[in-house]
Amino acid sequence: HEERQVGFDLGDCGDDFLYDALNEDFIELNNGVLTATLPPLSSRLLLARADEKASLARSSGILLHPTSLPSPFGIGDMGPEAYEFVDWLKTAGQRLWQILPLNPPGYGESPYQSVSAFAGNIWLISPEKLVEDGWLTVDEIAAPPAFPVTKVDFPAMQAYKEELLRIAFRRFKAADAPEDYQRFCSDNSLWLDNYSLFMALKSHLGEGTWREWEEPLVRRDTAALAFYRDQLADDLEYHRFLQYSFFHQWRQLKQYANNNGIQIVGDLPIFISYDSSDVWANPGLFELDGEGRPTVVAGVPPDYFSTTGQLWGNPHYNWPVMAEDNYAWWRARFEQIFSLVDLVRIDHFRGFEASWQVPADETTAIHGKWVKGPGARFFAIVENNLGRLPLIAEDLGVITPPVERLRDMFNYPGMKVLQFMLEDGRATAEAFQFEENAVAYTGTHDNDTTMGWYETLRETRPKAAEQIAALVGMTSEDSPLETAWRFIGLAYGTDARLAIIPLQDILGLGSEARMNTPGTVGGNWDWRVAKAVLSRELSVRLADMVRSYGR
Repeated sequence: HEERQVGFDLGDCGDDFLYDALNEDFIELNNGVLTATLPPLSSRLLLARADEKASLARSSGILLHPTSLPSPFGIGDMGPEAYEFVDWLKTAGQRLWQILPLNPPGYGESPYQSVSAFAGNIWLISPEKLVEDGWLTVDEIAAPPAFPVTKVDFPAMQAYKEELLRIAFRRFKAADAPEDYQRFCSDNSLWLDNYSLFMALKSHLGEGTWREWEEPLVRRDTAALAFYRDQLADDLEYHRFLQYSFFHQWRQLKQYANNNGIQIVGDLPIFISYDSSDVWANPGLFELDGEGRPTVVAGVPPDYFSTTGQLWGNPHYNWPVMAEDNYAWWRARFEQIFSLVDLVRIDHFRGFEASWQVPADETTAIHGKWVKGPGARFFAIVENNLGRLPLIAEDLGVITPPVERLRDMFNYPGMKVLQFMLEDGRATAEAFQFEENAVAYTGTHDNDTTMGWYETLRETRPKAAEQIAALVGMTSEDSPLETAWRFIGLAYGTDARLAIIPLQDILGLGSEARMNTPGTVGGNWDWRVAKAVLSRELSVRLADMVRSYGR
């Protein structure tokens, strides 16, 4: 007959929260102690997550963004060379193909500064596949310019492919739309309508940020939006066609990879560019002032890559507002990416526990502060709605016990990067006895290639380089390729269930093949592999190593 507050010490229950199954809510624990208020004649059914064994089999893969594939059209795409690369992976005994974000690249051609969290990169659309679909002719793609083989010339490539895409769209408009086109537009209307209008407006009004548009458009006045939807109807349809083509081609490629035993590992940046359709269409979900400008921006404090930190400039999320609808925007984002890939690496995973927030008027990331994120409740709600998320937590940099606890609570594997560990002076065999629930890398897209890194280390810290050489069994007779493969063997030999190697390291390439240098703009994201080097001999040798290490 009385309301009672009850408390239980759950000890090593293992979770920081319990799921209230009757009320569809979550109750957080305080140092393992559960406190709950029970009205008269009431009950609570509280569930704790059971320990789950990792479902990932011991295997290996290669990190290569599709833009780096061979292609006659200036940039890697979803055409025949992508299918040939899947065949090469299969011959090489690989079971994973890790890519970078598939979203449209933004400032500095970075896929991590996209104009949309949902749209696809139109430069990946294959002209040859458009010929197959009837939107281009063989003659129209027969004589592309003489593009560089090992680099992307972005302006030249974009000008050439834009012309082809416009031709394809005109032919598409003149024909009966495919049966699945309207269904695609309807199924993706949540983001596609805003994205198409955003891109049409950027083209019509100039390439400035959306905050520089006329005020009715900035505040998304209904009449102004309706006016431009009518005025720019053809451009809106063009962008819908491009997205339809991207998703159509990508899903065909993914299906081919899966049918050949290759899973795709995608990449999800935690933050979104300010100049994006997402922020323009959903300003309330971000930390903006009354004029639509960011109040705080994202980055990281001084670290391995920069003495002044990295000032990314992305707006921060308004997590309390997002929580009101159980993170609907994020759930839609996860649903989208898992329709495109099999596993997802969450870039900057630690931002869900706490993120570095810098006042928007700062010019470096030094004067920021750590601010708590949504934590376990976020992943609990998302998984409660979508099921188990096959995620890899990018847990590099400043990692604290709460971040590790959040990662381990959901059994997400973390990342082990050999370059970081070796450079930290951990060049002993014991240092590489990783836990099984981890992914071993020689380096990532943000690192120098292993050969470039090692050569720099030999010049700047020769004693450390000697110690590392002894650890991996390197000899003075080793070629650059053999040296790189010593490090690959070190990664393969760990207990980590997954080992993923950048293709540049498989090829033994130096710093000229680096994909990105954090904190710099220009000269990034443009590396491409020459078709001739992806030989059968190389794939067979890699397959032998896979068998040797039980991957």
